[in-house]
Amino acid sequence: GEGGKGSVGDCWDRFYVRVLEMKESIKILRQALSSLPKEGDVYQSLPKKIRPPKGSIYKRTESPRGDLGYYIESDGTNIPYRLKMRSPAFTALSVIDEIAAGWLLSDVLAILGSLDIVLGEIDR
Repeated sequence: GEGGKGSVGDCWDRFYVRVLEMKESIKILRQALSSLPKEGDVYQSLPKKIRPPKGSIYKRTESPRGDLGYYIESDGTNIPYRLKMRSPAFTALSVIDEIAAGWLLSDVLAILGSLDIVLGEIDR
């Protein structure tokens, strides 16, 4: 794709990158819709329960606000022994001290808003 990036890394750049991401998302949706069959079912039946092998794994996936990480530990049953998620909002909030240092409170509010943090995602 045509991933966007700004030149300075300020609030405007973060907003502009979101606009570019929305345009790219529209292109991806159009491409996906054009490849769907015109008739018939477009779903597949999956087993209700899966039993992953014993062990642990960390995987990440792309989400609307950045990388979403999953750590799963399995004891071989269909219920995970441990499951931890790392949200993009938690990652973004962890750098607020560095990018907001030296700015006025009114500027910090704009910076925080430009990070597009969902507070429910940072509750660990």
